[in-house]
Amino acid sequence: MKDPRHPAPDAMSLTRVLAALSDPVRLGVVRLLADGAELGWGELRAPVAKSTLSHHMKVLRDAGVTRTRQEGTRCYVRLRSADLEARFPALLPAILDAAATDDVGADVSVAS
Repeated sequence: MKDPRHPAPDAMSLTRVLAALSDPVRLGVVRLLADGAELGWGELRAPVAKSTLSHHMKVLRDAGVTRTRQEGTRCYVRLRSADLEARFPALLPAILDAAATDDVGADVSVAS
């Protein structure tokens, strides 16, 4: 896997961030990462094919919502909470609260 490119905080676009967070699977991934955890892609369970989940992860990364790193053959992802908060104050907590209230993305989980 090539080195993923992550947009700088000042290059994050509100429309791209909102579009990335508009999908229930992607929002479910963000909900899992909201506690600051870094998860391996292989740990994520979603009601989509692995190739589709990989696409969702790329959309989140390209929008600046997540940061991906590779260690050997494993890929890890974490939420860019501080960058999102600096660029769009209070946006992420508001979206996460609404998602929790409506139970959006609840079918995305971490493998046990």
